[in-house]
Amino acid sequence: QVRLVESGGGLVQPGGSLRLSCDPYGRTISFYDMAWYRQAPGKQRDLVASTYRNGTINYADSVKGRFTISRDNARNTVYLQMNSLKPEDTAVYFCNAPVADGDFWWAWGQGTQVTVSS
Repeated sequence: QVRLVESGGGLVQPGGSLRLSCDPYGRTISFYDMAWYRQAPGKQRDLVASTYRNGTINYADSVKGRFTISRDNARNTVYLQMNSLKPEDTAVYFCNAPVADGDFWWAWGQGTQVTVSS
């Protein structure tokens, strides 16, 4: 059974940086497209960034130029480097492996809280 574990969140001031990590224990990420999502209080879960097995990378418009998604297959970990953080980036961040029809391979983990505030 897969257990998604996200880590690296915290409280940071506007303009600061954080690096999130995701490890799907029980699965090898090199076999999957992977993505980061976020959910702010009272809002739906939205796609932030995705990295595909063919090398394609996509970002939500709101994070382009500030966030970088990467994968380290040797460490079986997906990262999200977040720079120039803004208060509107405050959310719980999740990772998962998306399927083409809009579904996901695995149950959601607990996510990691990112709070951007002065």
